[in-house]
Amino acid sequence: ANDATALVDKAIAFYKANGKDKAFAEFNNPKGQFVKGELYIFIWDLTGKVLSHGTNEKLIGKDVSQLKDVDGKLFVAEGVELAKAKGSGWVDYKWTNPNNKKVEAKSTYVKKVDDIIFCCGIYK
Repeated sequence: ANDATALVDKAIAFYKANGKDKAFAEFNNPKGQFVKGELYIFIWDLTGKVLSHGTNEKLIGKDVSQLKDVDGKLFVAEGVELAKAKGSGWVDYKWTNPNNKKVEAKSTYVKKVDDIIFCCGIYK
């Protein structure tokens, strides 16, 4: 969990220092500094649209606000609301781990800066 929050804070600092375009290009690079093993940065806007993704560029531009986990939890919508209401926090849900293809408990740290939400998830 500490690694995830640290990666989000590093991404926010990079964004503030380099601007949105340069930062998103780096976040989208699967071999870049914001992809570390199963940790990677992804960015949502305030409606739940993916603006940047470290491991799946096909998601960029897609509205994932209605995405549900295996239990039917609207975890993206919950993460967006949490970020808007409190600025940051953790959202718990179940998701397929790309490393072993098993559905596992996952927790994603969300942190709002300006009109975007920085995210990094961990498998428990």
